Amino acid sequence: MLALDRSPQNRELASEIVRFTRRSARRYQRSRISWGTRFVDVYSWGLGIGVSLTIAASFVLALRNEIANRASTTGSIIGEQWLVLPEPVLWTAVTFAALLVINNLARKLGPMSVNGAESSWWLTLPVDRRPMVLPPFLRKVAITGAGAAVVYLPFSMVTAVDCAPLHHLLASLTFGFAGAIAVILAALQQLAFIGPGFLGMSSVGMRLLGPRLGATIAAALLLACSVLPALTSSAWPTALVAVAAVGLLALVVPRAGQVRGDELIRGGAVAGHAGASLFMMDSNEVLRALGGTRKKVDGGRAASYYARPAKGPLRSLIRADVVAFLRLNPPVTPPILWLTACIAILLVEGGLPEFAQLAVIVIAGCATASGLGGVARKTALVPELDAMLPLHQALVRTSRTLMPCVAMSVWMAVLCSLLALLGAANPALIGVGALAGVGMGAGTLRAATRTPPDWTAPPVETPFGPVPRAQLGSLVRGLDVTILAMVPLLVALYLGYVPMSVIAVQAAFSAGIFLLVVLTRPKRS
Repeated sequence: MLALDRSPQNRELASEIVRFTRRSARRYQRSRISWGTRFVDVYSWGLGIGVSLTIAASFVLALRNEIANRASTTGSIIGEQWLVLPEPVLWTAVTFAALLVINNLARKLGPMSVNGAESSWWLTLPVDRRPMVLPPFLRKVAITGAGAAVVYLPFSMVTAVDCAPLHHLLASLTFGFAGAIAVILAALQQLAFIGPGFLGMSSVGMRLLGPRLGATIAAALLLACSVLPALTSSAWPTALVAVAAVGLLALVVPRAGQVRGDELIRGGAVAGHAGASLFMMDSNEVLRALGGTRKKVDGGRAASYYARPAKGPLRSLIRADVVAFLRLNPPVTPPILWLTACIAILLVEGGLPEFAQLAVIVIAGCATASGLGGVARKTALVPELDAMLPLHQALVRTSRTLMPCVAMSVWMAVLCSLLALLGAANPALIGVGALAGVGMGAGTLRAATRTPPDWTAPPVETPFGPVPRAQLGSLVRGLDVTILAMVPLLVALYLGYVPMSVIAVQAAFSAGIFLLVVLTRPKRS
């Protein structure tokens, strides 16, 4: 352990080291980039952002007019609303979920972190770390707050069509400050400031509760912040959340140098891995980076099943994949939350347009299927091991797909049972949903075994600028068949009943997708 000297002289020394390092890095970057290249980059980025904002604004205005002109439940996919959910409750829940996502991402990426070079150069010095980690943290808070305010503005315009422009502006500012609070709370969790120690618990209580109590306290504070954007008929909610953000930031600033070195290195490693994966448009690596420290592996799950003798290599492989799926603790909360979101969007007061309800169901299905592909993504890292198995590769891929297909069939059956209970279609919809889950589960293996994007292929020129078609094609691999497997189900929901032809088409789609995934040999880069 290094004895960190936090005297003013050493703090000034640490600040000078940081300034020297970043000044040298900027000078090096300027020497490698010409003014012409900078102009082209700025022009391309400006043109792309302008076109994207124009398309987004057109979509938001069209959706706003559609919601404003809707008539009660005439445009809903369910027959009748036997339970009505007030709109403010739903939008507050969506705001709360967004704040939780910001807090969780900030916690995983490390609100205060250092990269590999900084960990080798800065952390080895016995000086105060606050000048090293505080400026990047303040930038993260400011960028998150500004980005959250910009993103919330169209959301407020769509969900509160009868409010004045000042109301939308205040709601956006309120959510921006709430997003900044989510990042600051993640920093307080990183410092172990909120948790058992903050409540004065004993060491035994701290070991039993650990970081869960800190996450619960942060969630409670974010729940209070999620209510404020809907109360912006006056300026006091915005002022209140701004004061809270400043107050919490005042708690973090003097303690920024007290974050442990291993925590700084962990956050920097995860952030670097995720950032590089986003830059390379590799969604599998993004999920691996964010899910690497999600949960500890549970060695007790499926122990009795694993102890049974297996007959033959195929049964042994299937048993190993089942045990691996259970031991990796597949997340249970996200699928339940997506189920709740699908039902809530149908029960909201006034009813949303049909295309919005169907879009939420598609997004929920794709997100749930992606979360169940953890084993496939891990085994896809070393495909040479599968080649050494004394089995045909189609049988190996069938074993990898088995558990995701079963899990997605159960999830889709539960969702369709709830939809049938609400009157969206007859009970045959449950069977259609279970069949769709087979194709969606097979899509997880297709996504896990996708090859990295081919950056040698040139982009295609379009009226909106160059589009990296080859890279986008690699990115949507797996997502394409997942959405395709849901098409017959969406047709049945749109019709309001399940004809026999839809059942036959759904069975054919799911079987075809399953055979396509298990019989197609993934390309190697």
